[in-house]
Amino acid sequence: MNPIIPMEPIRCEEIPQGADWIAQVKWDGVRILTYFDGQGTRLYNRRINERTHQYPELAEIQTYCNARSVILDGEVIALGTDGKPSFHKVMRRDGIRRLENVSQAQKTVPITYMIFDVIFINNESTIDLTLRERVNLLQEIIIPNEHVQLVDSHDNGNAMYEVIKQHGLEGIVMKDLNSKYVIGGKEKQWQKKKYYRDTIAVVGGVTLRDNVVNSLLLGLYDQEGRLLYIGHAGTGKLTRNDWLALTEKIVPLVKNDMPFVNTPARLKGAVWLKPEVTVKVQFAEWTEGYTLRQPSIQAVVDTPVDYCVLE
Repeated sequence: MNPIIPMEPIRCEEIPQGADWIAQVKWDGVRILTYFDGQGTRLYNRRINERTHQYPELAEIQTYCNARSVILDGEVIALGTDGKPSFHKVMRRDGIRRLENVSQAQKTVPITYMIFDVIFINNESTIDLTLRERVNLLQEIIIPNEHVQLVDSHDNGNAMYEVIKQHGLEGIVMKDLNSKYVIGGKEKQWQKKKYYRDTIAVVGGVTLRDNVVNSLLLGLYDQEGRLLYIGHAGTGKLTRNDWLALTEKIVPLVKNDMPFVNTPARLKGAVWLKPEVTVKVQFAEWTEGYTLRQPSIQAVVDTPVDYCVLE
């Protein structure tokens, strides 16, 4: 089984209406596809980076799936102290590189796999089946447990969005029950509406306090491949240890010239970097000058920089 790039929703402002549209929670986690060929199980993220060892709870697929072979699509989440999905927390699991740390992480950061699609089952592709048919298949083959759940579907997108707002969750995904699964595609048959906004940005510079990074200068690439400065952030969910690790990470990236094509508002004390580090940033809105208002760093991620494009 060769890993694939999963189907993605497009952004929308108006929630699609109609009897064939369902609404699902947009989970603030890590997209993970599970591959089982009848012999072994492998996990890959949307960038086709393997994550099998990071989530051993999902490796024994026979404990939650009765298919002889299967490819499942879903989101791995971890709950914060407020009971809501925490991207920063799940990244503590996703970012593990030393296998000896996995066992302890299972205890401190429990995860749940929220499954919402199946694209291969019992040696046959299901991508040409309708979503309605694929959801029915999931009901037949998935056995929910402590770490695995099926994503619920709701027929009223507007009502679902109001619930999301009340609980401060990320947003909803609207899906057409007649839609096929388009590998590697962004399709209008799946549409997402976020309650809060976020983006993956490139770190083009930092500021330091007592020789430790305390603020990031952020950028996104335009259609011509130029890195545009979009704001700076020094607050968010990074811990002291996260800032120390980031300080070590940037050492080989320091450069003399500024990578941004426009001049940042914050220049004093800036240390310029080769743009290789990416972070997830939550923010309130875009300003008229196209910078982020109230940006908050959620996590350092491994997203390639060419993914960080201004939409």
